[in-house]
Amino acid sequence: MAAELLSEHLGHTLILTLCDPDNRNALGPELYAAGLQAVVSAAQDDTVRSLILTGAGPWFCAGGNLRRLQANRERPESVQSASIQSLNRWIQALRQCGKPVIAAVEGAAAGAGFSLALACDLIVAAQDAQFVMAYSNIALSPDGGASWHLGRALPRQRATEILMLGERLSAEALHGLGLVNRLTAPGDSLTVAKALAEQLNQRAPNALASIKHLLGAASSQPLDDQMARECEHFVRNLHHDNGGAGIQAFLTKTTAKYL
Repeated sequence: MAAELLSEHLGHTLILTLCDPDNRNALGPELYAAGLQAVVSAAQDDTVRSLILTGAGPWFCAGGNLRRLQANRERPESVQSASIQSLNRWIQALRQCGKPVIAAVEGAAAGAGFSLALACDLIVAAQDAQFVMAYSNIALSPDGGASWHLGRALPRQRATEILMLGERLSAEALHGLGLVNRLTAPGDSLTVAKALAEQLNQRAPNALASIKHLLGAASSQPLDDQMARECEHFVRNLHHDNGGAGIQAFLTKTTAKYL
């Protein structure tokens, strides 16, 4: 069965499922293209307020298909370069999408699968899930933004250890490092991710988009520039219809319904 990306709408949440169970949901150009298209479309769809990325069966994602990578060694370097650029566009779309993206991880997230989970805004993982930056185990270096995300999230020495040693990390260990947001019983990650998405869906989409944008820019901006960005977003959101609805609901102790 060919790899595919399954899509399901659940209220205001779009659930995207990596589906290639025979290969533990390994990634490849077809999934990269489908993922990019799905995220770009969701970003432009006002009925979608959150996204969940998960894997079919007992695995989240095994990373790149090693048989495909081995075959690419016999082809021009441009073939693998084009493949990685396709993955990069998907990663960038996840980061640039103004809507929260949740990874629901069962089994394992390995290599580019781990990179993909890190590109999401929140990670929900089963307690027995395993994460591994497997690149150095097969004499490769990371892709999919792994070095960028880990380099920003962790001290350099810890990020170096994870990338260079390629050791398996438990979901509980990553929870302790602040990289996993919620731990669940095995088999429950998608259920918990759906509940988390529904919580987010009840909040003003424009405010969440601002928060995602501000966090994405924070580490590369001087404080004065970041505070200027915050000011722009705050004023814009205050004068948005949702700002009026939120303040009024708080003052009258009612529940706001956001556009």
